[in-house]
Amino acid sequence: MRNRDFTLYWAGVVLSQIGTRGTVAANFYQVYQLTGSVAYTGLVGAAQAVALLVLSPLGGALADRLDRRRLLQVAQAVALLVAVALSWLTLIGEAEAWHVVISVVLTTAAATFDQPARQALIPALVPKNQIGQAVALLNPSRELAVLVGPLLSGVLISLAGPGLMYVIDAVTYAVLVGVLATLRISKLESAAERRSILGSIAEGAKYIAHRPLIYNLMLLDLSATVFSAYRVLLPALALDVLHVGATGYGVLSGAPSAGALIATYAVFRTVQRSQRQGRVLLVSTVLYGISAILLAHSPGFLLAVLAALLLGAFDAMATTIRHAAVQIDTPDEIRGRVTAFYQMSSRGGPAIGDVVVGAVAGAIGPVAALTIGGLGPMVVAGWSWLRGGVVRSYTGLVKADGERVAESFDENPEEKRRSTPGT
Repeated sequence: MRNRDFTLYWAGVVLSQIGTRGTVAANFYQVYQLTGSVAYTGLVGAAQAVALLVLSPLGGALADRLDRRRLLQVAQAVALLVAVALSWLTLIGEAEAWHVVISVVLTTAAATFDQPARQALIPALVPKNQIGQAVALLNPSRELAVLVGPLLSGVLISLAGPGLMYVIDAVTYAVLVGVLATLRISKLESAAERRSILGSIAEGAKYIAHRPLIYNLMLLDLSATVFSAYRVLLPALALDVLHVGATGYGVLSGAPSAGALIATYAVFRTVQRSQRQGRVLLVSTVLYGISAILLAHSPGFLLAVLAALLLGAFDAMATTIRHAAVQIDTPDEIRGRVTAFYQMSSRGGPAIGDVVVGAVAGAIGPVAALTIGGLGPMVVAGWSWLRGGVVRSYTGLVKADGERVAESFDENPEEKRRSTPGT
């Protein structure tokens, strides 16, 4: 927080994410209000997934070819215009469900260019040995937004309908565009500018294919988000298993984000000081799976809330270490493309998981589905621990001059050679 530019950026991102999360909640509400169809409402999530998976590689390529601050400003400006248009249609009473779905596609499309640039901008704001700490501060802002955004949306909808939430969202986009204009960031000169777009995307994919640390982190991420997509099961658990009604569902939905916020200090200290971050990551992933199983089999509401708090805490620890590791292990000139591909697992995984786990739950019930799902990340993390390698031996430490500390506890010389940048 001593870095002026990072502090301004962090504040702008927090505000923007609150607006975004509030708008997503308003989108679901408005579509259901207009159609009365759960299936049609599901198109909101489907629209997010399609735009994300199709456009992410292109967003990463542009993040490495263009000025990242300008790209981020343009993406935010596009989302601002979409929010203004949807708020206008809603406030005059002309909005239809398809308008909302199209707005989700456009906003998510803008976000696919926004997110790689947003993540890749962090190393330009802080010294490389503070990247892990910066990510540890930014990740809780997402959880804060998950808590505050929908709450704000509910209040505004009760006052004046979804249109007021969209107006506030437009204002938050404008604030971040203004904040970005004040940052002092040098323009990236990238070799990607001399290649075609497809060539740049292929180079990013090739880099990941030759980085065991990164593609193993992606595998861990997918094991948690696809197999243990618990959020899609919370309504059924709250209403049909625990019988706690809508209020209980609201508490249960907010508990994982609350757990992540409570764990913020522990997460920050871990990425700042621990020399065994790979082991912490694997243990956190196993405990995440155990927490999911505990949630599925909780006999009472209080134990279910505790399990959900633990889910959020262990997810925050694992997510922060994974995201920081990707940023640290990636050269600046290819960072946008690598971040974009990683985004396809970190953000696309939950969308796929909702479909997979929802389908399984429809066949065998939510308790059995989440029990099986909790075993997924446990098996992948356990296999990674037993085989050793770059994930278990990852330290996460970076010297003050920006060089990654390659020394680890149990990797063999060949693995160490492959996992050290520049070799």
